[in-house]
Amino acid sequence: MKTLFIDTTNSGISGDMLLSGLLGLIDNPDEVLIELNEISKFISGIVNFKVSLGKTERSGIEVYQLDVMIKEKKDHRSAITLKEALNTFMEEKKFSMNAKNYANNVLDSLITAEANVHGKLAEEIHLHELSSIDTLLDILGVTRALETLGVFRKEVYIYLSDLPLGGGTVKTAHGILPVPAPATAKIIENSGMRVYFGPVDSEITTPTGAALLRNLTFTCEKPHIDIEKIACSTGQKTITNFPNIFRVFYGNGSNLTNNLEKYLEKIVIIETDVDDISGEVIGHLMKRLESENVLDVQIIPTWTKKRRPANIIKVLCSPEYKFEIIKILLDELGTLGVRFTTFDRVCVERIYENIEIEIDGKNYPIKYKISYIKTLDKKQLVNIKPEYEDLNKISELTGLSMKKVQMFAQEKLRYLYQKLIKEM
Repeated sequence: MKTLFIDTTNSGISGDMLLSGLLGLIDNPDEVLIELNEISKFISGIVNFKVSLGKTERSGIEVYQLDVMIKEKKDHRSAITLKEALNTFMEEKKFSMNAKNYANNVLDSLITAEANVHGKLAEEIHLHELSSIDTLLDILGVTRALETLGVFRKEVYIYLSDLPLGGGTVKTAHGILPVPAPATAKIIENSGMRVYFGPVDSEITTPTGAALLRNLTFTCEKPHIDIEKIACSTGQKTITNFPNIFRVFYGNGSNLTNNLEKYLEKIVIIETDVDDISGEVIGHLMKRLESENVLDVQIIPTWTKKRRPANIIKVLCSPEYKFEIIKILLDELGTLGVRFTTFDRVCVERIYENIEIEIDGKNYPIKYKISYIKTLDKKQLVNIKPEYEDLNKISELTGLSMKKVQMFAQEKLRYLYQKLIKEM
């Protein structure tokens, strides 16, 4: 499977930097540039507009750089105006549906971030710096380049390096603001990207650059890749003692690795030890957590250093819910401390199949969970399992033990397996 490694370590990310790097990878950058030079026809207020791909030198290395000439009459546009121009262009230029969805998601991320920062409705937002035609250029250009590389046909797996944000302050239409700018900070929030501050006192990750990365499907790991092509690019800034060189690597990755790494997700494990809580209180806690955003709850008997019997309360949840769950543990248990750790986990795809099983001449509905790994051209079955809640309900209705109901459910597994093998 093809692999794309986006390395922002020595550059941060901006829209023009990502676009020029991707154009350096594809075989027909001029075709894309010809198309992009027509953007000005789709939005008013443009006096002059021209974009080309050139080369410059950074730290003694020749790199790609986008050369953009823009003269505009307007200093800001509404979100609706940009959305209309974006979609009209993509419709006329016959972008694929997946490409259209990506481009709209990127623009929506920018609009939503600005709306959240200023406490306004998205349709009321005027984007100031982000309303320039070069925002459309970056979004449409990156989208078309990714489409050319096969990203939206699910033919390319994307890896993303840790992302430096820069530091210091940046001048905006709203005044001097700290880096990262408020819109950038909102975009990277809960994005799954691994970011860090520095290494320079300058803005090196822009809102558009962050939005373009956020809306990709990626993993933040280092790839194993047989490199076919490398492109290096830069933005418009020259920063003292910082190379500002963006790199993107393209080639063949390990099929086995890719098949599993695309299922990587973050999970938080929350734990606390209690040695002075009754079983009734712990039972109440478990019941309450069942209605919260938790993935699993475990109660593990243990002994403490004071030689007293105790329990480890262990809760699994998604990262965005960790403080919500910690607050519940503090309230319900009165514990003095709660620890949590964020891990990577592989969680494969699953679908549900609703069928019926016959017991003593009567049919009962039952749901089967089917898990699988999706490769480039097929699906690899992992497991087929009847849902516990349905088995329990049938047991209550029939008076049969859970074990006997499971035996009836097992009879359908061969049928389901054969059906799924044909579909996969």
